[in-house]
Amino acid sequence: MAKTPGSRQAQSANGTAPAATLAHQVLGMRLKSLRLARRLSLRDLAEATGTSASFISQLERGLTGASTASLNQMASALGVSVAMLFAESTAQSHGVLRRSERPSLPPSDGCRKMLLSRPPLSDMEVYVGEFDIGGSTGPEQYTHGDAHEMLIVLRGVVEVSLGEARHILEEGDSVEYTTSTPHRTENVGSGRAEVMWVIAPPTSVRAELDQYTAWKPLAAR
Repeated sequence: MAKTPGSRQAQSANGTAPAATLAHQVLGMRLKSLRLARRLSLRDLAEATGTSASFISQLERGLTGASTASLNQMASALGVSVAMLFAESTAQSHGVLRRSERPSLPPSDGCRKMLLSRPPLSDMEVYVGEFDIGGSTGPEQYTHGDAHEMLIVLRGVVEVSLGEARHILEEGDSVEYTTSTPHRTENVGSGRAEVMWVIAPPTSVRAELDQYTAWKPLAAR
């Protein structure tokens, strides 16, 4: 009897799938997870990579592999490295990040922004911002993508500007908005302020995340 395509055809004599098929399955699961996190349809990803929706669908189901060129194009379109396409996410891994090891951007406008979320976490971005007195996210409001964002005040008093609206938030307060809404955060209290941003799905591409460097403790807290 002729063998049918798919996983049954790929099984070995002892009933287990060969390594190539397992690699295809890992790639497929990661690819689908990243695509959905970025709210891309099969057609969207296909157009961005010069392939077809049916090819992407086969990849996500683990029915085929992809050339190096195609993998590079998909990784670029999804804003990740090629290695991340093959990284198995597992609930058993516990990514402890010490405060002194937080990746950080250089201080700007009295604010130091630090990245907390790291691979294999790919469905959201989490940042912490530490503000000197009068520090802010910049002189102007800004936008990034069209995702859901939550800001939580961990310490101090900040003013969050959302378009024309202004909100004074104290420790424990939070506010939600879309990242397409022009927004800005400023420390309006009498001491240092600290906030956390949670963004889902992610709006940053790999090149932006790579700008974060090893965090150095501030002189005073």
